[in-house]
Amino acid sequence: MKDLSELDFPETVRYTEDHEWAAVDGEVVRIGVSDYAQDQLGDIVYVEMPEIGDIFEKGDEFGTLESVKAVSEIYMPVGGEVVAVNEVLVDTPELINQDPYGAWIVEIRATDVGEYDELMSAEDYIEMLRG
Repeated sequence: MKDLSELDFPETVRYTEDHEWAAVDGEVVRIGVSDYAQDQLGDIVYVEMPEIGDIFEKGDEFGTLESVKAVSEIYMPVGGEVVAVNEVLVDTPELINQDPYGAWIVEIRATDVGEYDELMSAEDYIEMLRG
């Protein structure tokens, strides 16, 4: 596992306590897992994703990541309806290890975009990890 100083925490996304990231574009929110999460999990071998049209509340489990070490649930940072899933991850889940902010998992149409503003900034997320 890497030291925090070796990991990437872009300021352009927001973070959850469960290590998901979210990027907003209008009412669409793209969601993935942080560099810290993928580093802790190790080599990711499988991604379980929801179906397009599925509806989730903020905090709901929407899928799992399987690595050679563990299975980890992934949670919805904001509520909404799934409008896209990253099908590329079905055959190449290791992309999450290679580029956690490029290898998004789902896109949702947010029910309340204001929930995005409640997520942590990169600075707050790093402080949480240190704490």
